[in-house]
Amino acid sequence: MTAPLSPLTAPIAVDVKAGTDYWWCSCGRSARQPFCDGSHKGSTFTPVKYTATVDQKVWFCGCKRTARVPVCDGSHNRPAG
Repeated sequence: MTAPLSPLTAPIAVDVKAGTDYWWCSCGRSARQPFCDGSHKGSTFTPVKYTATVDQKVWFCGCKRTARVPVCDGSHNRPAG
């Protein structure tokens, strides 16, 4: 697999807690979107660590095309290519 799957066409809102690490799925295969469940094993993909600095809502990328990994940058609104 050279390109990630795009399991969702919208961001995923998550209420994060300060000081907590979250591991964002970069391959798109996880059944626990937007977070990693180990489905990348055997591929070139690795999860991306996000450490919350404050309690807040974070919009994690669901299409896996964001340039602001792991948060949404609106890429799901642009044609793939």
